[in-house]
Amino acid sequence: MTDSTVRRPSPSAADSLSAIPYAIAADEDRCAMRHRLSIPARMRFSCSSAFPVQVLDMSVAGFACDALLQTPPGTLCWITLPGLGALEAEVVRHDPDGMGCAFKTLLNPAVLDHFMRKYPAE
Repeated sequence: MTDSTVRRPSPSAADSLSAIPYAIAADEDRCAMRHRLSIPARMRFSCSSAFPVQVLDMSVAGFACDALLQTPPGTLCWITLPGLGALEAEVVRHDPDGMGCAFKTLLNPAVLDHFMRKYPAE
């Protein structure tokens, strides 16, 4: 085995620039506009079964849901929203009200608009 097959290539400047919008939107100051919603969804952690959750708010950068499992920040999860495949996310906070997660890839604004129209908070 050669060294080049073992090491990952260093990220190019273009790769690091593509991560900037996510870093800005998912920053803890919550600069991405959050929208109150009520979406029935399913959440799954690695090596576990999916369970039902209610998504309470969402932005292009992430979401909050009513999952009350003791899950530390940094845990990877997958959320399945109605009509979409599973979206990878990372737990960023957990408190008595539920958990907040950041999407691995920003949500398309058109998809967010669809959910805002179809599942407004009651």
